[in-house]
Parts: sequence; C-alpha cells; structure tokens
Amino acid sequence: MALDPQLLEILACPDTHHAPLDYDADAETLTCTECGRIFEVRDGVPVLLLDEAREDRAQPR
Repeated sequence: MALDPQLLEILACPDTHHAPLDYDADAETLTCTECGRIFEVRDGVPVLLLDEAREDRAQPR
C-alpha cells in the first residue's frame, strides 16, 4: 500500500532534528535523512516511534 504523497511531504523524524524521511515503498519503510533510523510502515500506517526504529548500520550517527 502506497503512502499519500501529501502525507510524505509533512512526515519528519520524531527525533529532535525533525529531518525529512525517505520512503521506500518496496521495503515499506521510512528512513531519516539525518540520523538514518529506519521506521516501518505497517498496514499503510507509519510507525514513527523512536523505540521501534531500526538503526541503519551503513550510516554513522
């Protein structure tokens, strides 16, 4: 299920820097452009909880 483009424009990382998120429709994830955290999209709903985010091992924090 694809996310609405208007929703993607306003979504941001919930960390204090509030950086934009990149959407990967195939993986159903949102990745922070600043810290690299990866947030899941479950049943079309972005789960923007820092405790549930995965770390992007390729990007240093």
